[in-house]
Amino acid sequence: MYRVLRKRVLNPSVTWMDVEAPLVARKAKAGQFVILRVNETGERIPLTIADYDREKGSVTIIFQKVGGTTRLLDTLEEGDYILDFAGPLGRPTEIEGVGKVAVVGGGVGCAIAYPAAKAFYNSGAWVDMISGFRSRDLIILEDEMAAVSRRLFVMTDDGSNGSKGFVTDKLKELLEQGESYDLVFAVGPVPMMRAVSELTRQYGVKTVVSMNPIMIDGTGMCGGCRVTVGGEVKFACVDGPEFDGHKIDWDEAVKRLSQYRREEQNCRLFGQI
Repeated sequence: MYRVLRKRVLNPSVTWMDVEAPLVARKAKAGQFVILRVNETGERIPLTIADYDREKGSVTIIFQKVGGTTRLLDTLEEGDYILDFAGPLGRPTEIEGVGKVAVVGGGVGCAIAYPAAKAFYNSGAWVDMISGFRSRDLIILEDEMAAVSRRLFVMTDDGSNGSKGFVTDKLKELLEQGESYDLVFAVGPVPMMRAVSELTRQYGVKTVVSMNPIMIDGTGMCGGCRVTVGGEVKFACVDGPEFDGHKIDWDEAVKRLSQYRREEQNCRLFGQI
């Protein structure tokens, strides 16, 4: 059993939780994830480790209430318990050798982009961070992202925060101004990561994306999270979740994410877990 130490509402659909999990915190690194189960009848879902505190033995998760399990998770309050909390899983973000990086996050994907930016920043890299949201009311982690970047650019689709446009608009502007990045790290909705990868390909900039396909066991045994990278089948849970964005079969990734759309809609409508 894993106790909820802190709960924080980031916006109407996104929640921050600190969970007491000392063994996970001891080994956790940026880019890795946990698989949790809220209760005995619940499903297993993966969530990225947004932060950790080895001294306190806590792990931070940030999730969007989009399905039955995340909605159930959100009913927990401080002092309540999560049944299973397995991790850390997956390969950590590769930090070494990166002197200047643009970290791009879209929506709740900023919860994954933030720990990557923090790891790069703490390693001494120059970090430019670009985050994108549909509107000002949905912006999350602005202070946290500003603390781990030299420059933070927050974009909104509707311009309600004064900076209208997509993350690709700002990234293209920086590249056209002559910014030279060792790496672009992008995480968010698949269409956004695909657009970033197509843009950076034109400029010859290495690009890494964090994939979040359907995942069940987190150990590479079920095959549910397979992704085609450079013509080879990879499992996001053990080979990733981070891959070369220029080698992803994006058409396949889009199809696989929509594979269980009907079941997910039924879960939301009828509260089935």
